[in-house]
This record gives sequence, C-alpha cells and structure tokens, in this order.
Amino acid sequence: MVTLVPVKQFVSPVMGASINPDLFEDKCLAEIAELPVYEGNTKKKLRDLFKIEQDSAGNSTITINGDVSKVKRIGMGMEKGEIIINGNSGMHLGEKMVGGKIIVNGNADGWTGSAMEGGQIEIHGDGNHYLASPYRGTDVGMLGGEIVVDGKVGSDCACYMKGGIIKIKGGAGPFLGYHMIKGTIYVEKECQSRVGASMTDGKIIVAGTIEEVMPTFTVDDIKKKVKIDDNEKVTGPFYVFAGDLAEHGKGKLYVLKEANPQLGAIYDKYLEE
Repeated sequence: MVTLVPVKQFVSPVMGASINPDLFEDKCLAEIAELPVYEGNTKKKLRDLFKIEQDSAGNSTITINGDVSKVKRIGMGMEKGEIIINGNSGMHLGEKMVGGKIIVNGNADGWTGSAMEGGQIEIHGDGNHYLASPYRGTDVGMLGGEIVVDGKVGSDCACYMKGGIIKIKGGAGPFLGYHMIKGTIYVEKECQSRVGASMTDGKIIVAGTIEEVMPTFTVDDIKKKVKIDDNEKVTGPFYVFAGDLAEHGKGKLYVLKEANPQLGAIYDKYLEE
C-alpha cells in the first residue's frame, strides 16, 4: 500500500492524474515520488506536494489522508486496484475509470465518474454537481460501473448516461438524468425539478418526494416493487411514468406513491379507466 499525505493546504488546482494504482504498479518509492503533477501551471513531482510512504504489501491500494479537494483527476482511467481518500476529493475523480474501486470518506467535487466505463465509486458524503456527467458540449456520459453516494448530489447529474448504476441515498438537484439513454438511477430521498428531461431510455427510481413530473411523461401503471440491480429491490407501490415523449423516449420513471400524495389527484383517474 502507498500512503499519500498533502504537505500543505492547496490553494491552486493540482492536476493529479498520476495518482493511479496502474501507474504506481511495479514502482519503488523513489520512482513513485518522481511522477509528474501540476500545481497551477507549474510542473512538479509528486514528492513536492505529498509525503509518500510505501509498505511491503504492494502498490495496488493508494490511501490519501487529508483534504485533496483541489486535486483533480485522481484515478483517471484506472483499470484496477483501490484508492481510499480520507477527506474531500477534487473534480473529475475517476474520470474514464475502467475498473477497480475508489472510496471517498468525505465529499466529492463535480464531474466525479465522468465517462466512467466500469469499477466502483463510493462517496460517504455529498457528490456535488455533474456527477457521472460529460463536459459541456459533449455527450459521453457514464457508460458502466457503479456509483454510490451516501449524501446528496447537485444539479445535472447522470446527464447522457449510457449504462451503469447510480445509487443516491440523499436527495438530487434539478435535471437528474438529462438526456439519459441507458442505465439505472435510484434516489432514496427528494428530487428537484426536471427529472429525466429528454431521456430516451433507462430507469430512474425516486423513493422520496419529487418536485414535479414533467408533462412530457405519461402515467402507465402502478408497480408494487422495482428492481434496482440484481441484488436489490425497493418496495412501493410506485407510479410508473414513460417518457420523455418529447424525444419519443421509452424511459421509465418510478415515483413512490406514498411519498407523493399530490400526484394522486392528477394521475389516479387515468389508472382507473
């Protein structure tokens, strides 16, 4: 295991794509210390910004002790191994991740899991904005893998999602699943507006309150239970909505009936016919 501890509180952004089990593999402590990073626009070495320790158990696990909320692209493209961050993490964590696991014992900043293809990310705090979403102007969203957030997420999360599973145990901001194409999103608590806007396929499950159901979704059914993944189901009953019809979509939005009594006056009459 390799342990990193920041030598100071970072003020300028740090580009930390070299903090990756794939790049640490088969390297001794001196070689790891020489890996490049950028602090602002200044090229530095990992040893300039982190105290580095290495034990005899190998380099497949990287533990970071301290606040790295200014450090971007940790675990970028990683294929194996594990990163444990005991503190807050910076933007683009696990970008283009293929395998392995990242655990954040704190909050994660924006664009965590962008273009992720596989592996797991666990955030034992909040997930901020643009979780699993592409950069503005692109449409390469999350492709696979799993993200679990113990807290809440901000706006525009899981945009252009094309696969994988996201579980949010707190609430979600507006435009969750915008232009979603495939995959599953589960939200345990409240959802703000425009859930599933422009989605064409995939599944969004809201087990808490929802601010609105867009008028471009049509109610289809009531379902007693909904499958999140192969190992987990959530008990309803749930309203089942199809959409986004403005995009000729066939996505499914499941909304817990008990948590949203305001929907009964609008939709129950259509289900009775």
